[in-house]
Amino acid sequence: MAVDDKHISYRIYLVAVFIFLMAIAIVVKLTNIQWVEGDYYRKLAKQRTVRNFVIPANKGNIYSADGSLLATSIPNYEIRFDSKAPKEENFEKYVKPLSDSLAIVFGRPSGYYQNELRKARQNKNRYYLIARNLSYTDYMRIKGFPLFNLGAFKGGIIIEQETVRKHPIGKIAERTIGYDRIDPATGVEVGKGIEWAFKSYLNGKDGKILKQKIAKGQWKPIRDVNEVDPIDGYDVISTIDVFIQDIAHHALLKQLQDYEADHGCVVVMETETGYVKAISNLGRAEDGTYYETTNYAVAESHEPGSTFKLVDLMAILEDKVADTSTVFDSHNGVVKYYGRSVRDSHNGGYGKVSLARGFELSSNTVMVQAVYDNYKSNPSKFVNHIRNWGLDKTLGLHFKGEGRPVIPHPGDKSWSGTTLPWMAFGYNVSVTPMQTLTFYNSVANNGVMVKPQFVSEIKEWNKTIKKFDTEIINPKVCSEETLKKIKAVLQNVVKKGTGSKLYSKDFSMAGKTGTAQMNYGGKEGKSALYYASSFVGYFPADHPKYSCIVVVHKPNTSKNNYFGADVAGPVFKRIAQKIFTDAPSTNKIKRLDSKIPKQEYSYDKFDIESNKKTKLIPNLKGMPGMDAIALLENLDLKVKVIGIGKVKKQSVQPGQRFNKNTIIVLELS
Repeated sequence: MAVDDKHISYRIYLVAVFIFLMAIAIVVKLTNIQWVEGDYYRKLAKQRTVRNFVIPANKGNIYSADGSLLATSIPNYEIRFDSKAPKEENFEKYVKPLSDSLAIVFGRPSGYYQNELRKARQNKNRYYLIARNLSYTDYMRIKGFPLFNLGAFKGGIIIEQETVRKHPIGKIAERTIGYDRIDPATGVEVGKGIEWAFKSYLNGKDGKILKQKIAKGQWKPIRDVNEVDPIDGYDVISTIDVFIQDIAHHALLKQLQDYEADHGCVVVMETETGYVKAISNLGRAEDGTYYETTNYAVAESHEPGSTFKLVDLMAILEDKVADTSTVFDSHNGVVKYYGRSVRDSHNGGYGKVSLARGFELSSNTVMVQAVYDNYKSNPSKFVNHIRNWGLDKTLGLHFKGEGRPVIPHPGDKSWSGTTLPWMAFGYNVSVTPMQTLTFYNSVANNGVMVKPQFVSEIKEWNKTIKKFDTEIINPKVCSEETLKKIKAVLQNVVKKGTGSKLYSKDFSMAGKTGTAQMNYGGKEGKSALYYASSFVGYFPADHPKYSCIVVVHKPNTSKNNYFGADVAGPVFKRIAQKIFTDAPSTNKIKRLDSKIPKQEYSYDKFDIESNKKTKLIPNLKGMPGMDAIALLENLDLKVKVIGIGKVKKQSVQPGQRFNKNTIIVLELS
């Protein structure tokens, strides 16, 4: 018995020791939690009950130069249904009216929604999708439907909102307006265009607010000194003119469709300021439709072909090594350098012609001889002109992905005996369409080269935050004498040169055609040789208001026409024509009250009061139509007019009697 008691005592001592050790461990742990890890656990508890929430800033809008909205942020709503939230009686009472309402909005049968909602409730689905991508108007309408109008806890409606960026004018100029986002696949920031380039102004700064978790998963704001209000983004005013943009976009689109081309671009720039008024970049999809794919005008650096010949002419005239009247022999349309032939597009060449005429006809042989003969002993002199004009550097545009130019220089590994002559007709060099346009625009702008601008100012409501003034790249690209000669030659290209099909007596244009062979070392198939057709110039020729470039890549050669004047030229002409015929006139009428003696005599020689008394029709032949109408209406006659100009014939002969309201028909010349 004593032995058993002893064993029991040992067990009791053992249990007591264990409990004592546990107590010590608990005390140690509590001490550790309180003093050693206390900060960590207090922070963790606070994170689970108190949290900072981001208050997103409103992103600024992008406007066109005429005030049209190009990009804006709008709320986008998604509605889901927590099928377990409503009570059974409410669900049964309102499921049919709710289904009827949804059927009206979304066009599906009411029975479909009844089945879906009952199935969701049966499956205890707490996140059933009702609709997504809803506007604010649709969201407010659905929010008021039966059952949903009871709210989140009684009606089960779940509302999720996000802000999406919209372009009100659609796909037009989409790549220039651009975007700014994170690629979900790589997590890398991507973006091009105004949206990305000016994001520091557009995005604003997010705010933050501290909230405390309360019952049923809700969060209550805690107002304290840590609260930061969001700062909305500024608005960006672009240089784009929606009227000109629409003209340029559709003119390019029509030509790409007609020639089944691969892609193309067009840019219209205001001559004096460098403001880009329109830019369109269209690429062909597999189904044959065209849409904005890449900003070709800014990003695509390629061999320009004959539009580069303006460099030749300006350098030659500036150095006075030849003049526009200097005669060159086209040698039946073929000249050779180091065993390689330079050919004219016209078989047999152009005979002996002046440098100016060779440029107007876009003669490769004439322009190559003019450059090679005068610079072969010192090619650096010619190349340095190109560098001084900035064609070897990017324009430094705000956009991401600007194409890099390639201008070889003597001493480079790529330089060879044929480099100089090939540069003379636009090969072995590479520039972007925007660079080419900037160079031609300097001629239109009296020698001042300005940087292309896509944004004119940053605004906060009506307050200007920052203004982007015209930026001069080169104050004078050449002398006045050279400029005068170049302008005359560029105008003659349209009047009697390769661009003569574009000539119109109604409005003047000046420019240069270009037809470049692309991938001329390629093989058959997708990489085979193709053409890039271009036209670059300005209008009106005498007082340039706009400069413009059009480039069309890979026109269908089965149409037997791929030359710049035929493929790209009509786009240029259409733009110039539409701007000056459709745009409202802003010309002011001076001296409105002044009288023209000839018109006064023509009108005053008729004695209206005498004619009213005698009721005799006057002789109107040769009188301007408007004057004749005024005269007859003063005699209380009714007039019908056929044609325009001066009176050729009148239905009631001179000297005949008339009665009040007699109708007289005038035929005008």
